[in-house]
Amino acid sequence: TMVRLSKPKTFQAYLDNCHRRYSCVHCRAHLANHDDLISKSFQGSQGRAYLFNSVVNVGCGPAEERVLLTGLHAVADIYCENCKTTLGWKYEQAFETSQKYKEGKYIIELNHMIKDNGWD
Repeated sequence: TMVRLSKPKTFQAYLDNCHRRYSCVHCRAHLANHDDLISKSFQGSQGRAYLFNSVVNVGCGPAEERVLLTGLHAVADIYCENCKTTLGWKYEQAFETSQKYKEGKYIIELNHMIKDNGWD
């Protein structure tokens, strides 16, 4: 007999309404709170990217070593759990002391994000 694989139900996390936040431009799933933004001065593969302390509704691929502008890092691609679009990457490990602050942090490229909720 064939085993039917049922698609797991997506439990989307919703960020608090009183915060400015960033959402996935493709499906509007919440991704990050503005409070968790660390830096806007990052470069992604397709332009500018932001560094976040924590994210929601984001899945992580396997980590691999890549040489980035700032040296060797172990990074994992991250994607929107809801629509599966690759958003950026997570820094799993930095090998240079000056880059250690990035460990466990997330890069999301600007062209995948939309600002939601009370930015005016």
